[in-house]
Amino acid sequence: MKIEGTYRLVVARDVVWRALMNPKILARALPGCEKFETNPDGSYSAQMKVGVAAIKGTYQARVEILDVVPQEHFRMKVEGKGTGGFLRGEGTLALTEESGATQIAYAGDAQVGGVVASVGQRLMLAAARQIINQFFEAFRNQLPPG
Repeated sequence: MKIEGTYRLVVARDVVWRALMNPKILARALPGCEKFETNPDGSYSAQMKVGVAAIKGTYQARVEILDVVPQEHFRMKVEGKGTGGFLRGEGTLALTEESGATQIAYAGDAQVGGVVASVGQRLMLAAARQIINQFFEAFRNQLPPG
């Protein structure tokens, strides 16, 4: 499943970048996040409750931030499993600034398996878009006004 899009924030790029690198802000912004902790190797452990259609479950995930170019972009690698199946994915976030606003472009690819995969590609894509939109709205609400 491939997903991509953009999100615009009327906040300076350095402020957005610092927030994206802050595990406490990410934990508050991720829908269903119950835990988001830094591991000794610099990766993160997350626990989330997520539902797609009638399939709801708790998932444990490992998140790595790679290929970091401060205030410009990074690559994220996620592996998770839980009661409804598993997820493996990788994506990039790129930040550009124009007139005091920050444009975040994201693109990624994910593979899902188990019971959650039975809901179908179209429904899975709609759920992923909804989760991404919920994340960005919650993330925006934690930033200082621009």
